[in-house]
Amino acid sequence: MTAVPLVLGLIWVTLLLVAGGVVLIRARNALQRIIALDLLALVVVSLLALLSYARDVSYYLDAAVALALLSFVATVAAARYLDAGGPLR
Repeated sequence: MTAVPLVLGLIWVTLLLVAGGVVLIRARNALQRIIALDLLALVVVSLLALLSYARDVSYYLDAAVALALLSFVATVAAARYLDAGGPLR
């Protein structure tokens, strides 16, 4: 893989990160905020994967997998919390 597509991918993911931040700030209710945070986690995971490839180190990929798992669990927990109307219902 040449350097040009890698740099374009990094720029694109960075722009998506900024756009996700704007969506998070403009979210009107809790459900939209949860979805925006999940989107941001996905973008950060893809950024970590690209950096792992660019720098040829594996610990960025390990961090990406850990963040993806944590994001999944957090999204499911937040959705269940919103559905039940409280923490213990």
